[in-house]
Amino acid sequence: MDADKISTQTISLLKGERAVVAVTAYDTAMARYADEAGVDLLLVGDSVGTTQLGFDTTVPVTLEMMLHHTAAVARANPGALLVADVPFAVAHDEFTKLLDACRRLMQEAGAEAVKIEGGALIAPKIERLVQAGIPVLGHIGLLPQNFHQLGGYRKFGRSDAEKSVLVDDALALEKAGCFAVICEMIDGTVAGTIAGELKIPLIGIGSGPHCDGQILVCNDLLGMTAGYVPSFVRQYAQLGEEARKAFANYAEDVRNRKFPS
Repeated sequence: MDADKISTQTISLLKGERAVVAVTAYDTAMARYADEAGVDLLLVGDSVGTTQLGFDTTVPVTLEMMLHHTAAVARANPGALLVADVPFAVAHDEFTKLLDACRRLMQEAGAEAVKIEGGALIAPKIERLVQAGIPVLGHIGLLPQNFHQLGGYRKFGRSDAEKSVLVDDALALEKAGCFAVICEMIDGTVAGTIAGELKIPLIGIGSGPHCDGQILVCNDLLGMTAGYVPSFVRQYAQLGEEARKAFANYAEDVRNRKFPS
């Protein structure tokens, strides 16, 4: 293995050393750009459904779709750790089916770890996966796969009861063997409390400045999101507008028969 290759252990050991840099990627080109920039972790998120495939939520994303996009990112041969989402409801199926889905994401598509939404209730299955040699990135707080149950997206941890559940969930995932945990849309103070309780990194998205790292959807940070952009997103470019201008200039040249020689 390349000495510079980032592993799950690399990510875990960043706790207390420096912030973990994570971003989503869904294809070979974007993975190469992010990897060349020095990103630590590439997540092939089921957010591919809303960013690339035109779905309103992540719920319609299937295992076959995740295999397809994970394989595309793997072909970039990134030095960053490559993690793939386990899609809607698969983690709540019988364990043999979950194990097979994770095996396929790693053996067939090239993932080096998987991400699973859920806390203490799913921790026993995560422990069995880890024992089977499958590294798992946890995910607590807002769980996009629960969109229809939640009736929308909101912030978590604003009540004492929710704070207690979130802390318990994070600790259960750590005990189960997760190498890190993502916390999405959690009150910033609560996220800081959780980060202080964990010995593994807590990687935030919309969860304030007290986490051990940050993950964003690549389309959001690059300004390629059509429609609503979450308020917590800092956009580092406006590639969507640049692409629109480029297509418009191309169309004008073609209509004026300014073909390349």
